[in-house]
Amino acid sequence: MKIISMIPARYSASRFPGKLMKNLAGKSVILRTYEATVATQLFSEVYVVTDSKIIYNEIVDNGGKAIMSKKEHESGSDRIAEAVANLDCDIVVNVQGDEPFTEKESLKKVLDVFLDDNDRGIDLASLMVEIKDWDEINNPNTVKVIVDQNNFALYFSRSPIPFPRDKEVATRYFKHKGIYAFRKEALLDFTILPMQFIEATEKIECIRYLEYGKRIKMVETEVQGVEIDTPEDLERAKLLWK
Repeated sequence: MKIISMIPARYSASRFPGKLMKNLAGKSVILRTYEATVATQLFSEVYVVTDSKIIYNEIVDNGGKAIMSKKEHESGSDRIAEAVANLDCDIVVNVQGDEPFTEKESLKKVLDVFLDDNDRGIDLASLMVEIKDWDEINNPNTVKVIVDQNNFALYFSRSPIPFPRDKEVATRYFKHKGIYAFRKEALLDFTILPMQFIEATEKIECIRYLEYGKRIKMVETEVQGVEIDTPEDLERAKLLWK
């Protein structure tokens, strides 16, 4: 089974423009993410896929591998689907460009899902981490996920889910970490499936897979890390890096 990693990277992020080129302990955020992904040694190849010459040159000039998108894309999944269409691979792992704390243990848990999936009943696998801070649970920048008894995703939302109507119930809340592992065919299917209103409302691309009946296996991890969505996140990442 050939496994590769793709890191989709846009320069113009709406909440924090140019965030991937911001300095994190002497290197750009995107270079830190690329190097962390390569360092796991879990992949045959690791590529950054981007529509930005600045990001492309940042990776290539530092000895990495990058692919320029040929057209505009609405989502990271669309961007990497274009890049892998003609590549020989079985599993594609999407690591978000703003995840410089990507580490081996959590990624291996995701990949092990496919090693045990002899019936090929899993289309995607992804990570979730328990959160207990109410500010984070209520933060719309934090995507939450709820799962069934077998840890298959039921729904993703920017709202707190489940809603805590009964405060006496010991509810656990899980944050969706932006790392996906796809079967190649599931990823290519994504590009031909039209966006539906729930995905358009929440602005969460993995909802599209659920709306079309794809099965997403969620794997729990205890590794929090920092996803860099805002300038404040970058400052937290700098402190954590030290």
